[in-house]
Amino acid sequence: MKLLFADRMEESEAGIFSILKQKRTTLQRQGRKIFDMSIGTPDFPPSSAVVEALINACRDMDNYKYAVSDIPELKEAIIAHYKRRFNVTLDRNSVMSVSGSQEGIAHISFALCNPGDLILVPDPGYPIFCDGPLLAGAKLFKYPLLKENNFIVDLQEIPSEIARKAKAMIVSYPLNPIGVTAPDEFYEDLVKFARDHEIMVIHDNAYSDMVFHGREGKSFLSYKGAMEVGIEFFSLSKSYNLAGARLSFAVGNSEIISRFKRLRSKIDYGIFLPLQHAAIAALNGEQDSVKKQCRCYEERGDKLCQGFRDLGWQVEAPMGSMFVWAQIPENYPDSLAFCNDLMEKTGVICTPGNCFGELGEGYVRFALVLSLSEIEEALLAIKKSGIILDVHGTLL
Repeated sequence: MKLLFADRMEESEAGIFSILKQKRTTLQRQGRKIFDMSIGTPDFPPSSAVVEALINACRDMDNYKYAVSDIPELKEAIIAHYKRRFNVTLDRNSVMSVSGSQEGIAHISFALCNPGDLILVPDPGYPIFCDGPLLAGAKLFKYPLLKENNFIVDLQEIPSEIARKAKAMIVSYPLNPIGVTAPDEFYEDLVKFARDHEIMVIHDNAYSDMVFHGREGKSFLSYKGAMEVGIEFFSLSKSYNLAGARLSFAVGNSEIISRFKRLRSKIDYGIFLPLQHAAIAALNGEQDSVKKQCRCYEERGDKLCQGFRDLGWQVEAPMGSMFVWAQIPENYPDSLAFCNDLMEKTGVICTPGNCFGELGEGYVRFALVLSLSEIEEALLAIKKSGIILDVHGTLL
């Protein structure tokens, strides 16, 4: 019997993180020391108050029923958090939970788009920004994020005929994988651009609590007119170290939220109730640990990049996020070749930039998930390997 699958699966490759995990396993079986900076899974634990709230809720047998919808206390918690944290006023009609931002971004296009509708997505950008719309049958226009423009999209360079056709635009700052933040004037221009061309904005705000060197992490919705044109996803994965719990929120324009809720009601029975109680504890609890954690990520990024520069590899420290975006040494033909060589010679695992888009080629991404002492060990392994060469091909 010949099994016939959807054409879209012919275009889907195994996830890069699965491939890297297989290689990591092979090296570990050889007894190698591994420094895995490939995937952005926080190495910090959630707070004890959050864990306690989760455990207590798990003891209540009524919490194993279908949730169906968000409990009122959860909605009030995210509304209050947005007011305190971003000075953004939300109401219950402008808030909904999703099973992580990745799931939310994967499905939002089904609520917004007809097959063939055009979505503007960043290149480079996190893969789901492209994969979600494509699964919904949308077409993509990949707007370039260029080093010479500090990786900020130039809205004026988006062709007018493309802007007129576009249904929605996915934006994210601080951006995974690049780690840059956007200035206030960009968001002000984005709101005007979206209004002028009747484009819905989907802003991924996973890293607003990881912004460094005196910069301020903001919400897209804090800018005048933003609520009229779009929504954003706010994740508990990174700020509160609940990555495996898969819990995020879509907040913003109530009409978009209403349509998205209707779509998700057909595929989901709500967030597990104990997770909702854990989220309430996180959002209503003390926030000093979130700020302290931000400083730790900042220190890690500074240390890793300074170590690279000491080796002769000119890598800039990130402005935000939990990632370092590094242009590969000139003696390597592509990012995958560098990743493989780095892994084999040093045990350091990073992610090739080409899996974030065509313009990611020539770069690699390091996740800041190792302690300062482990980063020192990784840098020493890189130094001893001699893998970093100067432009003349001389070992540094």
